This record gives sequence, structure tokens and C-alpha cells, in this order.
Amino acid sequence: MFEDFRQSDIETDGAVIRSLIGGKGPPLLLLHGYPQTHVMWHKIALRLAEEFTVVATDLRGYGDSSKPNTTPDHAPYSFRAMASDQVQVMQQLGFEEFAVAGHDRGARTAHRMALDHQASITRLALLDIVPTLTLYETADQKVATSYYHWYFLIQDFDLPERLIGADPEFYLRKKTGHWSAGDCFTEEAMAEYIRCFSNPETIHASCEDYRAAASIDLELDRADRDAGHKITCPTLVLWGEKGAMGQCYDVLDTWQAKCEDVGGTALPGGHFLAEEAPDETYQALAGFY
Repeated sequence: MFEDFRQSDIETDGAVIRSLIGGKGPPLLLLHGYPQTHVMWHKIALRLAEEFTVVATDLRGYGDSSKPNTTPDHAPYSFRAMASDQVQVMQQLGFEEFAVAGHDRGARTAHRMALDHQASITRLALLDIVPTLTLYETADQKVATSYYHWYFLIQDFDLPERLIGADPEFYLRKKTGHWSAGDCFTEEAMAEYIRCFSNPETIHASCEDYRAAASIDLELDRADRDAGHKITCPTLVLWGEKGAMGQCYDVLDTWQAKCEDVGGTALPGGHFLAEEAPDETYQALAGFY
């Protein structure tokens, strides 16, 4: 799926990050979401690599990246920790400044990265999310019904781990099917998602990701809001016109208060833009960067 990309496992301060690197040109980091891996970019990565040096990684806890031990405050799975990993990966590849595109959890990681590492991020694209703090503070019944996993995965260990672990493939297929507007996943990609998500360590790590988002990450987000901190780099927001975020929020409006320079648009399909609408997603990203 990533022909002519080279694979590297890059050690950071707290994890080992599986990375795929290919292409030539300005550096562009691609970050995946839940419950996927870097493979989610496979329909557009080769095209992007014609214009950019593309780096597609697995977030810590996901895919073939390592799964660090957690702590009572869930800090090892905070977006701050995940963002630090990715900045270190890019630095070790020789890129002190780079553009980022993130989807779902990867977009939330990229949001934190743009705040914590402003000097490193030249341009930022956020795919199908509203700010974490906005969602937790404003979710109504419609949002909570669609995004029920936000409340399920944060329950104490090991309730969600045990229930998901009873049949990981069933859970993954139900989740991805629920969020997409059609059958957009290739057999090869789905097999890779199932392989990775069937690892009990991945299931636990992904729960820790959400537990961190509902605790330490919210504390950081509130501190940034209170201090008036904003994303300073040019930012593009994309969302699925049939997805829950597009149906429940004025997505672009939710980012106006978080960014100094932001624009965006809806794309066809649901949540998984890079797989449901690869042509439109590629065109939007290539045009922005």
C-alpha cells in the first residue's frame, strides 16, 4: 500500500514510533485516528509523495508503535506526550519545521502540537474534529449517542478493555461502519486495522488515550483557553458532510476562537475522509500546503 516508502522505528523519549517515509519535497506529517493506523492514508499518500516528503506514523499505543506503561494520571497517553513523540520523529528525520495533517485522534494530537511546538509547525490540517474541550462541554444527546465511545472508553480499567477484547474484530467493524457513509475500506486496509487492534495492549492503550483526553488533556485545554493561547499557523479544517461532527456542529465556527488563521469546508461522506473521499481530501490538502 505504501510502495517506495521506507519503514523506520524511531525511538523518542517515551516510545518507539513506527514511521513510513516517502517522496520528495517539503515535509508533511500524516497522523491517523481511532481505531486505525497510518494505513488510513494509503489512498492519498502516494499522490502526496509526488509533491512532499511524506511521513506517516502510528501514534504511540496504536499500530506497530510501542505501548508505554501508563500512570494513574494517564499522562503517557496525553496528546502532549503523543505530540512530543511526533516532533521528535520529525527532528530525527532532519525536519525542524514541517506541515501536519491529522485525522480524529491524530488531529487532536496535531492541535496540541501546534500549541506546544509553534515554531515547528508551518501549516496544520484538522480532519473531522471539533476541539476536545468544546465536545466535552457542549455534547448533547445526539453527540453522545454517536460518540458514545468517548464515555465508554474512559471507564475504569478493565471494563472497556475486557468487553472490547472479547471480540475486537466485531467491535472495530461496528465502529468503522457506524462512522462511515459507505463501504470505503479496502480488504487489505481492514485486515491491517484488525491485526493491530486485536492486540490487547493496543486496546488498553487506546482506552488510556481517551482517559487522558477526559482528564489531563482537558486541564491543558482549559489552561490554554484561560491564557488566551491560540494556534498561530495557517489552519485548514475539513469535515464529512454526512458525519456526526458536521451534523451536530458548525465545525468551522468551533475553531474560530482557537486559531488566528483558519478556513475550511465540508467534504463528501462521513468520518473517514481520506478513505471515503480520497480525491477531494487529496485536492484539499495539496491545495492548502
